[in-house]
Amino acid sequence: MEENHNQNHTKWSTKRILVKCGGFSSQLARNVTEKVDGDPLWGSRFDATNPEAVIQTHLDFLQNGADIILTNTYQSSVEGFVKYLGVSRTEGVELIKKSVHLAQEAKRQHLKAIGSETDSTLPLILGSIGPYGACLHDGSEYSGNYADKITKEQLKEWHRTRIEICLAAGVDGLALETLPCQLEAEAVAELVLDTYKDVRFWVSFQCKDETRLASGESFAEAALSVWRLVQNRKAENRLLGIGMNCVNPSYVSPLLTSLTKAAGSDHIPMVVYSNRGEIYDADRGEWTGTGEQVVKFVPEWIRIGARIVGGCCRVYPSDVLEIRKYVDGLNIEP
Repeated sequence: MEENHNQNHTKWSTKRILVKCGGFSSQLARNVTEKVDGDPLWGSRFDATNPEAVIQTHLDFLQNGADIILTNTYQSSVEGFVKYLGVSRTEGVELIKKSVHLAQEAKRQHLKAIGSETDSTLPLILGSIGPYGACLHDGSEYSGNYADKITKEQLKEWHRTRIEICLAAGVDGLALETLPCQLEAEAVAELVLDTYKDVRFWVSFQCKDETRLASGESFAEAALSVWRLVQNRKAENRLLGIGMNCVNPSYVSPLLTSLTKAAGSDHIPMVVYSNRGEIYDADRGEWTGTGEQVVKFVPEWIRIGARIVGGCCRVYPSDVLEIRKYVDGLNIEP
């Protein structure tokens, strides 16, 4: 298995800048009649109730140039499916598998439509591994206020189930994302590094401003802590990137710069997929404020060193297409 993963890595890593999809649930909301934001399962409910819309949402991003799509598992948990869908634990496991299979079906349909080989490495399908706070359904992924109420070992055990289901279903790697505190980032990174030896992944933080995580901790220090975990295990070739997601795009450049300064001579691969700069109101279950065009920030992110760029909440296929056009226009050779 290690050999196959390395061969795939060689194929797609020659494409110097990869474009990630946008906000899955934001686009999903355009493909269904029910409200998505504010649901305790968020978009994950639709793996069970409207799988055709899930496939279409993936296709919307693939058809607009995404190199990477994420499974619709950000807010998935066996416990959540049991509680909110009334299914058994076994059925809850199958729903997480199904989410991976829906992304794979979208990739198959897309490659067939463009006349490409069905075993093509790109687009990549990464398992979306959202934070513990997302499944609490109280907005705590934007505060990290559970960090002093749970241990690192408890976080590892909680993340283990979904990670193992996604890997067994055949994802190409893992997006450990929207992590609001250093404790959870270390927990899930250690779990992946030490338990799943051939799996590639990125670690992406939720940040409240230009220097701090949602928890108030230093982004640069937390990111460096993850980098040291990777270095200590000589696993640099498994790391797709460290960065941030679902943050205000105006925060990104200062955050990236703080990391490059703290890293010194180390060249840490970086990943960025921001939102539009709007604010999520957890009480109202909706986004408020006015947003920015994410593409206008992308040149600076790439200049600083980001090699995977894309969007998160409220970033739509049309935005991904603009990012795709910009990246293609750079004419960066492998």
